[in-house]
Amino acid sequence: MDVELERVEGAAAFIRERAPGPREVGIILGTGLGGLAERIDADAVIPYGEIPHFPVSTVPSHRGRLILGSLGGKRVAALQGRFHHYEGYDLREVVRPVRILAALGAKRLAVTCATGGLNLTFNTGDLMLIKDHINLPQLSPLRGENLEEWGPRFPDLKTPYSPRLMELARDSAKEIGVEVREGVYVWVTGPQIETLAETLMLRNMGADAVGMSTVPEVTAACQLGMEILGVAVITNVHYPDDHRPITIEEVVSQGERAAAILVELIERTVEKI
Repeated sequence: MDVELERVEGAAAFIRERAPGPREVGIILGTGLGGLAERIDADAVIPYGEIPHFPVSTVPSHRGRLILGSLGGKRVAALQGRFHHYEGYDLREVVRPVRILAALGAKRLAVTCATGGLNLTFNTGDLMLIKDHINLPQLSPLRGENLEEWGPRFPDLKTPYSPRLMELARDSAKEIGVEVREGVYVWVTGPQIETLAETLMLRNMGADAVGMSTVPEVTAACQLGMEILGVAVITNVHYPDDHRPITIEEVVSQGERAAAILVELIERTVEKI
């Protein structure tokens, strides 16, 4: 058995012992967005450090817990904190939790993230449905030996984000009276914030928001055949003439302010699935 497959299956077996039964939906909670975990009727809350072969979050705003329970009438598994390439993890480690969610039975994945706005019509606090993405570093978690258990060697990413789930999210947004944006997300490895020249380049490439996560997880989920919803919180907008420094504290703060609306949107969308 491949070592990575053994790690995934070993972690999934441990989790099933703590909270039996399959999960319908996996959820990844990004920077400052962990509040959704409080809305889950939890069967079990497991710190990452207790799960065999599971990475450990090193970003202070990521709680580092797996929440298993019910949300919107569905059995869910939520990652309260994710992993980034800039933390020193290789991409197989970054996406290992996604493969574990799939091993637990999740066929659908809701991914959230905090992002910098590139589209100048956006405002701080906006929610953006991710309709497509740009893998700027052209790094892939699928590099290396391919395992048939996880899907095809060359998965098609023409439509990585589910039009059906996006439509459900639009309906949910209307119900709660919130305008949601839609746009293209571009992944950069970080952890440094983009220069003004890089921001201009990314905007000219057609990106509406930029962040340091999401694309690796979505790539692995696509290979696994999962149906994916991506929702980004715009924590700041990169205006060309604004030279003020952006801090991680500001990103976390803005993410937390938008979290209440995001929680309602995700919960209602999960309920409709």
